[in-house]
This record gives sequence, C-alpha cells and structure tokens, in this order.
Amino acid sequence: MLSAVLLPPRCQQSARLIFLPPYSPGLNPAALALAKLKTLLRMAAGRAFDALWGRIGQLLADFTPEECASDITRDG
Repeated sequence: MLSAVLLPPRCQQSARLIFLPPYSPGLNPAALALAKLKTLLRMAAGRAFDALWGRIGQLLADFTPEECASDITRDG
C-alpha cells in the first residue's frame, strides 16, 4: 500500500489503487488500430511519401464504424 502521505486525508480510508502494467497495448484501442494500419501498409509495400498518404486514405475505409465502436467498448 502506498504511504498515506501520497493520498489526501479524505481518501486514505476509502481509496483502492489498482496498478496497471507500465504499457499494455492490448488494453489500448488506438494502439490496436495503429497496429492494424501498419500491417496493412507493410502489405501494400509503398514507400514514396505521396503514395503512403494516398494508401493510408484508402486503408482507413477498411476501419468500419462498427469495428471501431467494438474496439472502444471492449478495450476502452
């Protein structure tokens, strides 16, 4: 338990701290979406700046509103 000095007096009796891992991409919907986007970009194999931006615009259509809502509901 943390020292009482770190918690305000009104919270010392009722507070419950839950520690998360330092970084957990599995709990972060944005990290999951970016991982999917990076995978799709690697498969496209384009390397020119303009080509990448154009391909990103096309790939974002693969992210349906239902899929995004599901990720946020499940993970966020």
